[in-house]
Amino acid sequence: MDDGTSPEHAAEFEELLGVLKRSRGFDFTGYKRASLMRRVRHRMAEVGDETFAQYVDRLELHAEEFTALFDTMLINLTGFFRDAPAWEQIAKRVIPAILESKAGEASIRIWSAGCASGEEVYSLAMLFAEALGETEFRRRVKLYATDVDEGALAKARAAVYTERQLRSVPPELLEKYFEPLGPNRVFRRDLRRSVICGRNDLTTDAPISRVDLLVCRNTLMYFTAEAQGRIMRRFHFALSDAGFLFLGRAEMVLAHAELFLPFDLPNRLFEKLLLTPARLPLDRPGRPPVALGGGSDSAIGVAAFAAAPTAQIVVDPAGRLAMVNLRAESLLKLHSRDLGRVFHDLELSYRPVELRSLIEQVLADRTATEVTEVEWFQAPEQPPMYLQVTVTPLSAPDSSPVGVAINFVDITEQRRLRKELQAAHREVERAYEELQSTNEELETTNEELQSTIEELQTTNEELHSTNEELECMNQELTSANDGLHTLNDEWELRTGELNQTSAFLQNVLSGLGKAVIVVDGELKVHAWSASAEELWGLRADEVENEDFLGLDMGLPVKRLATPLRQVLGAGSARMAEVEVDAVNRRGRSMRLVVQLCQLRDGATVNGAILLMNDVLQDGARAR
Repeated sequence: MDDGTSPEHAAEFEELLGVLKRSRGFDFTGYKRASLMRRVRHRMAEVGDETFAQYVDRLELHAEEFTALFDTMLINLTGFFRDAPAWEQIAKRVIPAILESKAGEASIRIWSAGCASGEEVYSLAMLFAEALGETEFRRRVKLYATDVDEGALAKARAAVYTERQLRSVPPELLEKYFEPLGPNRVFRRDLRRSVICGRNDLTTDAPISRVDLLVCRNTLMYFTAEAQGRIMRRFHFALSDAGFLFLGRAEMVLAHAELFLPFDLPNRLFEKLLLTPARLPLDRPGRPPVALGGGSDSAIGVAAFAAAPTAQIVVDPAGRLAMVNLRAESLLKLHSRDLGRVFHDLELSYRPVELRSLIEQVLADRTATEVTEVEWFQAPEQPPMYLQVTVTPLSAPDSSPVGVAINFVDITEQRRLRKELQAAHREVERAYEELQSTNEELETTNEELQSTIEELQTTNEELHSTNEELECMNQELTSANDGLHTLNDEWELRTGELNQTSAFLQNVLSGLGKAVIVVDGELKVHAWSASAEELWGLRADEVENEDFLGLDMGLPVKRLATPLRQVLGAGSARMAEVEVDAVNRRGRSMRLVVQLCQLRDGATVNGAILLMNDVLQDGARAR
């Protein structure tokens, strides 16, 4: 079986995904390749295809195969109130918070993304109906259930579930919100009108907006990290400012901490994080501007400035380099002779970052600014250093500007550690997602095994019932057996008589010394003598009830077709004779005279008897 690891096989798999997108509108390009390949190969093994290219050919020839493939690729594993502790938090904390944020008669919007067959969206409907009352629920709540699988959406719209699927629904909710429908139950029609089912591809389609609660459980884990990022940004846009996100156990948002805050991390409940401007003023309250001036502590200030662990320089209002500390001299290759020079004339003014425009902006706005992760090569053969550059306006006690302070903070190590941490987070998430994916598949297998066990139990009950019926029949047969003994004695007597008659007929046929074949009115073989077996090499049990004209032997049976039909015809001659050339089972040529005689029952022709005699052999005997 193709493992999909070679470039050729990978290209074939991408072509398969392209076929699915072009022919059926399913875009799987954002899904994880390893998980997709595993499911596609599972389906390929079921139909016996070895390569992705062979399977593409099958899809093009057999359109019904798409349905089986999508059922394998789109694992619609769901259930009512799945992971009960999380749903308890939804009922106790999330729904009250949503209702508190919705003043007056405001509508409530809920989105179940990747809804599968609808168990989760109807779980939400029951909880909100319990919290609001049925009248308010029908008036204020709209639930949107979306998926890419049209088959699953059809089941969600119908809202018909078996007793087994409803096992996890509390009895009081089951009786209140579901109505009997044959052996199954259906969600109440009056409340089902609040649920809107529709197709939505999370990677390409626009999200539903102004949502108060967004549920997407164990769906994101099947997507690549890039696709997950796009989907999470769409989820952030979809949620209202006070909205909640409910994910599955297999999913985390560690890589998207700028979008969501944990509300209940163990149960995968998150709040929307309102975005703020990326660049915040550095001279906000609590961080007063720096002032330079004379006084008794000027020497201390200068000494502290010179010994500061970060590189710092000061540019005066005239645009000249006014101060440089020791760390700046070492890091930026400045000297004491550079003091007093026009800053724009120094290489530092534009390398490693354009500082001239930043200084002008800071002096104009009187607001600090910063540039992060500035790449700085101290020497061509050395790895780059990364700096955080902060430009801060300086003012005197009377608020008049006295210059600009520029700090260069080495963040190389922090950047390296952050990247390693992010990589470690991605590895942990990837391993966790793979583990959860395997766990989901095992749960699917477990449910299938449970279903099989239930079917076997049902079969066992049916077999038990059948066994009881067989015992009753056995008793009847036992009582009838006594009567059969009498019939058996009569049967044995008649069998003896028939055996005598059969032996007599065999003696008669053997006495003829010729091959004898008997056919019925439709030319089916009814009797085949031992001489015929010896002559043609076909046993009686091989030719019985076979079409005589279709037998494969040394006798040219097609030559006998016309005289046979003449003999079998009503009112025709009772006998006919045909001379033919034949080859016996040993390959010896012979000249046969075939005599055909009617087999009659009164006035009815029932068949014909064929007597075959070797002309050459008989002639030799005559001589």
